[in-house]
Amino acid sequence: MANTSARMLRLLSLLQTHRYWPGSELAGRLDVSPRTLRRDVDRLRELGYPVDASRGVAGGYQLQAGAAVPPLLLDDDEAVAIAIGLRTAAAGAVAGFEETSVRALAKVIQLLPPRLRRRIDALREVTAPGVLGGGPTLDAGVLTTIAMACRGEERLRFDYAPRDGEPAARFVEPHRLVPLGRRWYLVAWDLDRGDWRSFRVDRLAAPALTGARFRPREIPGGDPAAWLRARMTRIPARYDVSVVLEIDAEPVRAFIGHYGTVEETTAGSCRMRMSTDDLGWPVMVLGVLGAAFTIESPPELRERARATGETLLRGAS
Repeated sequence: MANTSARMLRLLSLLQTHRYWPGSELAGRLDVSPRTLRRDVDRLRELGYPVDASRGVAGGYQLQAGAAVPPLLLDDDEAVAIAIGLRTAAAGAVAGFEETSVRALAKVIQLLPPRLRRRIDALREVTAPGVLGGGPTLDAGVLTTIAMACRGEERLRFDYAPRDGEPAARFVEPHRLVPLGRRWYLVAWDLDRGDWRSFRVDRLAAPALTGARFRPREIPGGDPAAWLRARMTRIPARYDVSVVLEIDAEPVRAFIGHYGTVEETTAGSCRMRMSTDDLGWPVMVLGVLGAAFTIESPPELRERARATGETLLRGAS
């Protein structure tokens, strides 16, 4: 049985190269008879692997795409390549795939042997990650540790630097990692404070798994992303932005999403409001929309937009 299992894994590894294998060549690679090869292929089909077979003198086998993703067999180089790719996507290089990439990365890293983890760490140390959208650069290892704690329902310790105040140690039951805007947040039950809290991951350092399991609590409303957005609206921001744009409300609303509100003023114009600590975001929105606008508040936004415009004009002249 052990020999059969090893042979099945070898057969699956060969078929996953996605090349067509003549039956005689594949049987020779496995050192089995054509009849044994056919039985092994039937076993793979029973496990959900769609193996196509063609008959005749030149008959052979090929693994085709199926309706579901079956388990994959990866060699060392393939496993390292996938982990590096997932780290890049988790850092925000592929918009819309950040949270999915972190979940997948947690699964991959958890299964890798130490020798492959050392290869990944060595490659990370000599490369410079690029982050799209102006968000803070994050350590994918930190994201992976947090994701593993969320997935394994394991209590987590880390050091946290709040917006105001000195860094302090925190002890939490992690619930979910949520990408919001250009930042990552951890939504967790704070054991010291006895309440739900959100933590910006770029302000979080030295996360450590404690080995202590917990029974997950139900987050208010049931949706961690909605809970986080509602919480963010209650946090006072440095600037309250109000701008009238000579453009229909719908494209503005579609562009800024939940990061602000848009109300129609007259036909073909609207008022955009948002609360932010960084005026670079509304300036970028105004530049991308390309519509005429009037800044109502704050005065600092007028100065920032004027300075940005002058810089662009100098570069274009």
